Amino acid sequence: MPDLVPIEIPPNTVMLRGLKWDSNVYLVRSGSEALVVDTGTGENAGRYFSIWLGEGYLNGLKKVVIFNTHEHFDHVGGNLAIRELLERRGIEVLFASHRITAEILERAESSVILDYAYGKRFRPHKVHLKLEDGDKLRVGKLGFKLLHTPGHTAGSACLYLDGEVRLIFTGDTVFNGTVGRTDLPSGSRDELRKSIERLAELEVDFGLPGHGWVIKDWKKNIEAVRRFL
Repeated sequence: MPDLVPIEIPPNTVMLRGLKWDSNVYLVRSGSEALVVDTGTGENAGRYFSIWLGEGYLNGLKKVVIFNTHEHFDHVGGNLAIRELLERRGIEVLFASHRITAEILERAESSVILDYAYGKRFRPHKVHLKLEDGDKLRVGKLGFKLLHTPGHTAGSACLYLDGEVRLIFTGDTVFNGTVGRTDLPSGSRDELRKSIERLAELEVDFGLPGHGWVIKDWKKNIEAVRRFL
């Protein structure tokens, strides 16, 4: 297994590039609270947690919100494992996602989650914060705006932080150099095209995708990925 080096994105975000089939996993601190964006398949949850612990990223944490960018197993399969590891340290854990994603996770709808493709079974769990387009997700002093960006899946959503450093967590909607596929259940190329056009209007310093590398030139990347649509 390759070394896993945390990538720090100022002022308060840590990126762990997903191992094997896992999505990237992000942690954002604000005081005694934190946001975790996506959890991978669960296969490497212990490794991600060990790095957070060893590097001191969890010190003093009292509450964590786990946000899932969409319904696919490589982004949600580690939800319960990460929750258990955090709760063992006395940290309160809540789950959040767009409403459509939340309903699919609560039903453990395999035809959309695609857990069977990984030889696994997703265990349903409650999603405490079912968000709609434009809702704010508050974590400590930070306010993340949810942007519903269907196309890769019906429930796909991005989280946008319009602060001193402008961040956007894009899940599998847009990557560095390409876009998410639309040929899986609930995907739509037309919807993805509309979502990308909406995202093109944003001012972004760092785009943080579900797989691959950080997007550092947002406008240039949007122009490059339009050719796939």
